[in-house]
Amino acid sequence: MNRRTDTRAPAKPAAAGPARSPRPGAPRTAAHEVRIIGGQWKRSKLGVADKPGLRPTPDRVRETLFNWLTSAGGDDWSRWQVIDAFAGTGALGFEAASRGAGRVTLVEQDAALVAMLHASRARLQAESVTVVRGDGRAVLERWPAASAQLILLDPPFDADWYEAALRAARQALAPGGWLYVEAPQAWSDEALAPLDLTLFRHLKAGAVHAHLLQRLAPGAG
Repeated sequence: MNRRTDTRAPAKPAAAGPARSPRPGAPRTAAHEVRIIGGQWKRSKLGVADKPGLRPTPDRVRETLFNWLTSAGGDDWSRWQVIDAFAGTGALGFEAASRGAGRVTLVEQDAALVAMLHASRARLQAESVTVVRGDGRAVLERWPAASAQLILLDPPFDADWYEAALRAARQALAPGGWLYVEAPQAWSDEALAPLDLTLFRHLKAGAVHAHLLQRLAPGAG
């Protein structure tokens, strides 16, 4: 399988200071909102709660992720079961649903964020989306084995959960399925090999390392 690191880092978040005026005709997004960038709900806004550590995946990173998935053959989303295991705003999961994913499960432990996810689901009339309150790692550990085509994994950076969360995600992931991971450090193929995962794409955006991993199919090496 060809693997490469994407060196075209997405636009960095603006430094603190006076806000720039948007380009004429550009969609306006408030500081506490993010936009869905593709699919049937393109340009729809999702609320962002003012909570420590909550950092929605930037537009450019999400756009790059879904371009990666499309180029890798993700053109029939209707067959995909997607788990957004640490959903937060739900930006990643709703993005997948907007593009036609057959079933999307948003998992979030914080009660206020869960309420916002339910509100977004109702406003978008997102029938393919289910909101579950719970710990993402525990939900993945209980998930039917090898059944998900895409798992979105963005746990709190200060939680020492990555290896355990990757192991839990790997058991839920179908052979050939995709695992997206945001982390404060890069994961190499050597580190991923014991988990039966391989690195497909990687980019660094500021302090965030974004990875698209794939579960090896039986007999692959």
